[in-house]
Amino acid sequence: MTGRDILKITLNLVVIYLIGGFILALVYAKTSPIMFRNAAIEKERALKELMPDADKIEKIGEWYIHEKHAEYFIAKKGDNLIGYIIQSFGKGYSSYIDTLIAVDKDFHVQKISILGQKETPGLGDAIEGDVFKKEFQGKDSEHLTVLKTDTADYIQAISGATISSRAVAEDAVRNGVEFLIKTLKEKGTGHDTDKQS
Repeated sequence: MTGRDILKITLNLVVIYLIGGFILALVYAKTSPIMFRNAAIEKERALKELMPDADKIEKIGEWYIHEKHAEYFIAKKGDNLIGYIIQSFGKGYSSYIDTLIAVDKDFHVQKISILGQKETPGLGDAIEGDVFKKEFQGKDSEHLTVLKTDTADYIQAISGATISSRAVAEDAVRNGVEFLIKTLKEKGTGHDTDKQS
């Protein structure tokens, strides 16, 4: 093989890589806005499911957890405050678990929703099951601890998925609720929306 042959093969590979890169860039440019819009629609739907009684859910702030951008919202029915929703992330076994948490005006958890996760199929992904998510209802931040035994006062770990259970309960949910309490109390009573924008 001569130097000319090597140069020809190299140039052919460079051209193929450039064409492939150009095609990938076009596909990304075309699909990225669609994926962003779909994610926004999914989040809006999840917010409404968490606070079905609210006729108005407004973003009131942003924060970072595990270097992930998250938001928090106020929920009202008419002029009455009915609660808050905060997005949070928990560091799981194989992913960061994107979680939405709805709390009442006294900061007791009402519902949670898992927006995204890549935990182990058949084990960690059980965090999306209704049985696990219902355990959070009515809990305050002091009762968001995972136990490996039967419990009604705290959160019971999913068998074989303790790390994923803790990532949701102790990392995402508890840290989100505690951040919300601290932030809203620093801004006033926590119920004055003019001070929260």
